[in-house]
Amino acid sequence: MVFAMRSKAVLLPCAVLACISLAPMTFTGIAQSPTRTNRVVRHAGAFLPLELVEPAVTSYVEIWTPMFKAAVESGLAPDFLVHWGHGAAMGTVLVAMGGYGTFLGWQVRFGNGAVEYPLTLGKTAKEMHPLLMGGALFMFLLGGQGGLILLATQGQPILQSAHSSTAVLGLGLMAIQASLGLTMGNAPEKRTVHAFAGTAIMVLLSVHMYFGLNLGNSF
Repeated sequence: MVFAMRSKAVLLPCAVLACISLAPMTFTGIAQSPTRTNRVVRHAGAFLPLELVEPAVTSYVEIWTPMFKAAVESGLAPDFLVHWGHGAAMGTVLVAMGGYGTFLGWQVRFGNGAVEYPLTLGKTAKEMHPLLMGGALFMFLLGGQGGLILLATQGQPILQSAHSSTAVLGLGLMAIQASLGLTMGNAPEKRTVHAFAGTAIMVLLSVHMYFGLNLGNSF
């Protein structure tokens, strides 16, 4: 019981941080505060043809930006929070959920799937691994929308950076990875692919975080 309470105490801040960047569920949109310039940065480095979907995505984003701008103008969102809240939230999800979920996945592969590890809330590694990774994918899907809205609220272009390209690539690969995990059964070849592909995706998302830090520092 004490162990479960300590585990929940550790996981709760992760959930709170993740909520910061969930666009449809918060008012913490990034906007140009008085301490920031209105310089629009034309980001370079996008390697996917996202301009094909940018008009539709922009239309969706524009539904939310007035609400976020109003929140910023009313003083509800401090400058640092609105500028870096998305990165802090998604970075926490990547490290806490993605990183620990990857560790548990490899423990399952090493034959330790029935073992209960710290922070698994009484569940075995085999039970907790899909819950953590599925939760991370869900948070990334919502948080990605928040990131786009935060950029647009600041007057910055969307889908024109390496950060946005790696986001689309990472989410797509995570969805495929999840499908493989649900259908692979006990097939050794599929389980091997799932293990190594999952680790590669975590590396890709780490690169995505690096591009995000560069993007945040560019304006």
